[in-house]
Amino acid sequence: MEEDNIAVGLDIGTTKIVAMIGRKNEYGKVEILGIGRTKSLGVHRGVVNNITQTIQSIQQAIQQAEANSGIDVKGVTVGIAGQHIRSLQHSDYITRNDVEEVIEDEDIDHLCNQVHKLVMLPGEEIIHVLPQEYKVDGQSEIMEPRGMSGGRLEANFHVVVGQISSIRNIGRCVKNSGLELNGMTLEPLASANSVLSQEEKEAGVALIDIGGGTTDLAIFKDGIIRHTAVIPLGGNVITEDIKEGCSIIEKQAELLKVKFGSAWPGENKENEIVSIPGLRGRDPKEISLKNLSKVIHYRAVEIIDQVYLEIKNYGHDEQKKKLIAGIVITGGGAQLKHLKQLVEYVTGMDTRVGYPNEYLAGETDKEIASPLYATAVGLVMDGLERKALDKAEREELEEDEEQPVGAEQPTETAHTAEGITEDSSEEDDRQSIPEQPNQPARPSRNVVEKWFDKLKDFLDNAE
Repeated sequence: MEEDNIAVGLDIGTTKIVAMIGRKNEYGKVEILGIGRTKSLGVHRGVVNNITQTIQSIQQAIQQAEANSGIDVKGVTVGIAGQHIRSLQHSDYITRNDVEEVIEDEDIDHLCNQVHKLVMLPGEEIIHVLPQEYKVDGQSEIMEPRGMSGGRLEANFHVVVGQISSIRNIGRCVKNSGLELNGMTLEPLASANSVLSQEEKEAGVALIDIGGGTTDLAIFKDGIIRHTAVIPLGGNVITEDIKEGCSIIEKQAELLKVKFGSAWPGENKENEIVSIPGLRGRDPKEISLKNLSKVIHYRAVEIIDQVYLEIKNYGHDEQKKKLIAGIVITGGGAQLKHLKQLVEYVTGMDTRVGYPNEYLAGETDKEIASPLYATAVGLVMDGLERKALDKAEREELEEDEEQPVGAEQPTETAHTAEGITEDSSEEDDRQSIPEQPNQPARPSRNVVEKWFDKLKDFLDNAE
């Protein structure tokens, strides 16, 4: 049976589907108990285009993870990505009736509910509403407005939007695989949780997650998520370029990229040649590693240029928004040789490769602590935090219910029967994404992931 302190992350990517089972050990580190990885057959650029094939791939990955861990998987935390994801900045405000009363959760909820009512393009829906800074009666740069007094409460929000049909298709694949959908998280946020330090998020950092079909960007500053974007280019286009440029099959092109590929042509000499077996008795092909690197270089520069344009649109060139910690690259594409140097050359920003080893237990297999599994590790961390929050809420409710009627209780824990009912309903409705460290006070969980409850209802009714 799946234990209460165990979570499963499901990374549905364009090239691979990874199921990862983990739990927190006594030191607060994530211990990976099992992992399953299969080729992704029904996903294109992060979007499901063949539900039957995707279900089969999910089931295979889950079966592998179960066999490795001996744990029966019931529910998963799934990552959302794909070219349909976009983000926008939005400011909103509410006017409070009683200026003297302090600002409470209800006021924050009211403000966030207004954001959820924003009119989106046809077929789009708000996925995440992430608060930035607040203003109270014109006083700006407030991170925590609760407890303050004022008549006008304003806030800047980072709003992540996606195609509801694409999100529902992911949900259908999970449900039809016989799994419970415990939560959904934007994949760049999951990757950021597993590879970025809190110091980097405070100083300002751009995370670039290079996957098979897409490249995801997440920018943090002052500990807050500031910008997200999805570039519809990834490692697969580099493989396709090698295939076309060298007139070889895709399997050989991928192998060439992984074993001999480099993003920096100057590293290879003119006389370095690799021989590729011919098909059906044909003569082998001889390919120059310098030419191979040139093909990779041109496409890699295009991807980096598009990402850097997004970083500049955020305002990195302005001193106020400067990203001191530079760039962190992760994902399977980050393993390409000399990519770090190329990113530094194109952007002029300090760059490092992000490994998810900071939050993993010391005895974790080195293969798992690879950029390839950054998203999966982040999804496991997200699932563990959800379970911890749910467990804390259940225990709080049980404590309230166990209080004997009429018994004398300390003032600070006293609840009327009405109060208990109100608290219970409020707590039961809460479904959450993990809270970012040092993120400004966010709305209660039911407001932040309001769409997730609607999605679960839709999937249940569709059965």
